[in-house]
Amino acid sequence: MIKPKTNLNSNQKPKASKSLSTLVAHSESIKEMVQDCADDLSTVNTVLKLELTKNHPQQSIKNAIDKNSTVENKVQSAVDELAIVNNALKEEVEERENIEQELSAVRKEKDIATQASLHDILTGLPNRALFIDRLEHGLDQAKRQGWNLAVMFIDLNKFKQINDEHGHEVGDKVLICVANRLKDYTRSDDSICRFGGDEFLYLMMQIKDEQAVKKILKKLIKKIELPCQDIAINISIKLNIGISLFPKNADNSKDLIKYADDAMYLAKQNNISFVFA
Repeated sequence: MIKPKTNLNSNQKPKASKSLSTLVAHSESIKEMVQDCADDLSTVNTVLKLELTKNHPQQSIKNAIDKNSTVENKVQSAVDELAIVNNALKEEVEERENIEQELSAVRKEKDIATQASLHDILTGLPNRALFIDRLEHGLDQAKRQGWNLAVMFIDLNKFKQINDEHGHEVGDKVLICVANRLKDYTRSDDSICRFGGDEFLYLMMQIKDEQAVKKILKKLIKKIELPCQDIAINISIKLNIGISLFPKNADNSKDLIKYADDAMYLAKQNNISFVFA
């Protein structure tokens, strides 16, 4: 089943990068602690060396100075080594962050491509492939739950005449207007798509019977056939709709769409708003 990928949070970073950053911070803390030790040893050595300037210094002081000097050198070497390690870790963090940013950009491009492949460019509605996938899923649910559902094949009557008389730009605005009204009217569990040209499909889930569909249809037709406010020209929009029902007419997506399409042509031939298969 086709499942459009959900947009990912581009600011989210993998735990590995966060752990590495924590490690760098911890290593810096150790470096500072060791540096403090080196500074303390240096201070002690300075005091001890002052004692050597006095008359008759004790041998133990000389030995302590020698040992402290050795330890101070080792501690300082440790500080230098930690600095090298920290710089390497910082470079690793920066490199990982750059890779994560590149991956995030790739994910965004993939999401955009997926969205474009499953939606109509002009209207933003799901396209035929996504609608059929949703219809298949809806049929599975209906069969399990014992629901009825309806497939409506919607055609804009004399749309070619609108294009011929007013141009394709006006025709596109009419299609967008109709698509937006369908989106506004569709219930949360229902699905719509632009099937192609001036044709739309509407999947209505969990319907009671034909009378319930008729009631919804009349409201839908009344809403969609209103003049489009964002088109300066007063254009009359008329619909021809064919309806097929599950399980009454068919139990698969292909036949439900076909019978709804056939019913739509009957509505068009008889110049009426809708016909049931």
